[in-house]
Amino acid sequence: MTPKVIYEDLGLIDFKEAWDYQTQLFDATIAIKMANRRNENNQTITSNYLLFCEHPHVFTLGKSGKETHLLLNENSLKARGATYYKINRGGDITYHGPGQLVAYPILDLDHFFTDIHKYLRFLEEAVIKH
Repeated sequence: MTPKVIYEDLGLIDFKEAWDYQTQLFDATIAIKMANRRNENNQTITSNYLLFCEHPHVFTLGKSGKETHLLLNENSLKARGATYYKINRGGDITYHGPGQLVAYPILDLDHFFTDIHKYLRFLEEAVIKH
């Protein structure tokens, strides 16, 4: 059976609001998986999501980045109408802004495959070809 993926277009949405929504979906998936482990006779299928959106001007700093890589100070950010967030994902400084399509996959990889490297290669191919 092909896993179902729920597509959602969130439109123009503040980064923090989108981040909180992703966290909510992820936490719900984890809660279902934990409940499934406790009760093997009553399994609930987890959902898969692909969220599309764009953000107002925002810079994010991932776990492997350094604050000194953000070349704007608080006043420069404010003058550009931009926000700044430290996040728990990998990467360095990332910019998102109006007109830029952002896609956030929230997938239970057990429905597809558990090899994270394979997942990343497939994701790269999907983005490159489309």
